[in-house]
Amino acid sequence: MTIQPVLLLLLLWMWLPHPCHTEMLFRRTPDLRPKTFGGRASGNDGKAIHRQKRGWMWNQFFLLEEYTGSDYQYVGKLHSDQDKGDGSLKYILSGDGAGTLFIIDEKTGDIHATRRIDREEKAFYTLRAQAINRRTLRPVEPESEFVIKIHDINDNEPTFPEEIYTASVPEMSVVGTSVVQVTATDADDPSYGNSARIIYSILQGQPYFSVEPETGIIRTALPNMNRENREQYQVVIQAKDMGGQMGGLSGTTTVNITLTDVNDNPPRFPQSTIHLRIPESSPVGTAIGSVKATDADTGKNAEVEYRIIDGDGTDMFDIVTQKDTQEGIITVRKPLDYETRRLYTLKVEAENTHVDPRFYYLGPFKDTTIVKISVEDVDEPPVFSRSSYLFEVHEDIELGTIIGTVMARDPDSASSPIRFSLDRHTDLDRIFNIHSGNGSIYTSKPLDREISQWHNLSVIAAEINNPKDTTRVPVYVRILDVNDNAPQFAVFYDTFVCENARAGQLIQTISAVDKDDPLGGQKFFFSLAAVNPNFTVQDNEDNTARILTRRNGFSRHEISTYLLPVVISDNDYPIQSSTGTLTIRVCACDSQGNMQSCSAEALLLPAGLSTGALVAILLCIIILLVIVVLFAALKRQRKKEPLILSKEDIRDNIVSYNDEGGGEEDTQAFDIGTLRNPAAIEDKKLRRDIIPETLFVPRRTPSAPDNTDVRDFINQRLKEHDTDPSAPPYDSLATYAYEGNDSIAESLSSLESGTTEGDQNYDYLREWGPRFNKLAEMYGGGESDKDTS
Repeated sequence: MTIQPVLLLLLLWMWLPHPCHTEMLFRRTPDLRPKTFGGRASGNDGKAIHRQKRGWMWNQFFLLEEYTGSDYQYVGKLHSDQDKGDGSLKYILSGDGAGTLFIIDEKTGDIHATRRIDREEKAFYTLRAQAINRRTLRPVEPESEFVIKIHDINDNEPTFPEEIYTASVPEMSVVGTSVVQVTATDADDPSYGNSARIIYSILQGQPYFSVEPETGIIRTALPNMNRENREQYQVVIQAKDMGGQMGGLSGTTTVNITLTDVNDNPPRFPQSTIHLRIPESSPVGTAIGSVKATDADTGKNAEVEYRIIDGDGTDMFDIVTQKDTQEGIITVRKPLDYETRRLYTLKVEAENTHVDPRFYYLGPFKDTTIVKISVEDVDEPPVFSRSSYLFEVHEDIELGTIIGTVMARDPDSASSPIRFSLDRHTDLDRIFNIHSGNGSIYTSKPLDREISQWHNLSVIAAEINNPKDTTRVPVYVRILDVNDNAPQFAVFYDTFVCENARAGQLIQTISAVDKDDPLGGQKFFFSLAAVNPNFTVQDNEDNTARILTRRNGFSRHEISTYLLPVVISDNDYPIQSSTGTLTIRVCACDSQGNMQSCSAEALLLPAGLSTGALVAILLCIIILLVIVVLFAALKRQRKKEPLILSKEDIRDNIVSYNDEGGGEEDTQAFDIGTLRNPAAIEDKKLRRDIIPETLFVPRRTPSAPDNTDVRDFINQRLKEHDTDPSAPPYDSLATYAYEGNDSIAESLSSLESGTTEGDQNYDYLREWGPRFNKLAEMYGGGESDKDTS
């Protein structure tokens, strides 16, 4: 206890500002001559180099940081043993901060710091000092280097890199379980005093957590902390320098600690008994309802698996675990019947799927509940005695014969009467019918197995009191075969016999088919309807027969075709038979028996020339005649070809130039003056666009007098073309652009300007009014300009 006042006084002394009185004395040896070491060294010039012994030695200067006084802070004093105090020496300082941060009195050698120094910015400064003669400016002491080291004071508090930390620890952890480590840093000098020695303590979060003073590791301080009671904790940690002693600086940080879940809680059903209801008509797989056990844990620790472990409905119901909602869905496993059983009892168990062995002592981690399921009565549709029916009937039964009966009943306790009907979509031909009261199916049309061997019907049963509730059942009717069809030839036979055939020669093998399908298989017999002197039938007893000749030689000139009736019969009851006729032609054959010709007309044809060759020759002749006729017709209808197509040959035809005129200045395009002066028309020239067959002398017609009417002019031109033998034999359109003489203003077109421009006087345009003044100025001014030029 007696040491504490001494420590307090020491700390106060360290905090008080005080200068460092440091003085460096320079000692001078008595001998003014340079001292040399025992060794000698030679330079490059061969002279011996002597090293002079220094007259001053430097040590470190020490300076406290964060000086708060008003005067410059004294650092120390430089002094040479050659300084006599007469001011003849001058001290010079250079290096880090010389002249700015550190200044020296050049006469006395005193060094001062001009401002407050922070050690955390720079811990030491390296400077160089030199003493020179003020008059000669020669150094009296060699330049020497020294260091000013800044002594640290406790001016920085510990800081944490994060303002808020986030950590987690499992619930129910033992005391001392490590949670997280926090570390603070102090900018002070750790090698000087206790300014950077940090001690950690907890300000908030007790008694749940603790912190190690030296390391900053946060640990749990209470056992069995339960997340279900409290999940979040906020802990405040303090870091204090000076070893945690009084007067030290401190910093704090906040640590948010979350208790993570472990499986320490078993599932629990909120009710010991659960009641559910379901209609008896619910199909298999229908969800009846759900059960759910609550678990205070979260995530996989709260996952539960449901199962039915006991009860009288274990074979009637299933339970499925819904993973996303953690519910047990009870579904129908087998069809229900209210009339058979109305109540079922199930014992359902819920068990955790992930159990932590550390917490077995808290178990068991499962729970059970009783589920009672009540079956509700509904008005059910009729139920058939079978799921399907199969009836077999022979095809020769009489109309109205009952082929079978379907039976259905009302499963409800009321037992309503049933009405039966046929779905006519399954019996479009209405071959069958059904008795609505007893379900007897009978025929209404004849049956034919060869047309349809199977009939697939659908019978509908409905309650008379509730016709909307219906049930369907498939009924399959198989038609049994009866021997009611006679056998026939399998195919059509094209049979021939050679003229040079011998007796007993095979000319055809025949077979038969029968639409019936007897149980023992098909068996046919072949024979002739009557004895034939030319041919006979030999039964092969394998449903085939051979046709043989009975004599030698046949002549197609005498008889070209023979008809042979063959009787085919079966062996079923009753026996059916038919007669088929074979047509046998007599043909010419080669020595190998290959047919060459079967018609008698073929003998009249020249040898070596067949009918196909004659047809080909005839076709060639017809094609040649058609080509000649077409060539002649084209030659007659050929049009006369034009000799030239000249743009200068302007006649009565329409010529498309795709060109646009040049306006009034274009005087070369077309001169209508000849139309206005018919007497000036030149002699007609022959047309150059066609080849004339005969040259006719064009007939000159008298010209129309001047100023003739347009109608007379057109009629005259029309008459000329009608009497012109060289005119084309096709219709033409003649344009003349002729204008009559009834206009007072006469023609204003520029087409005549080429012949009459000099005779025109445009002064009359001024008399037409103000609208024509501009036009009069244009043409009147042109004449004046022309005269002036």
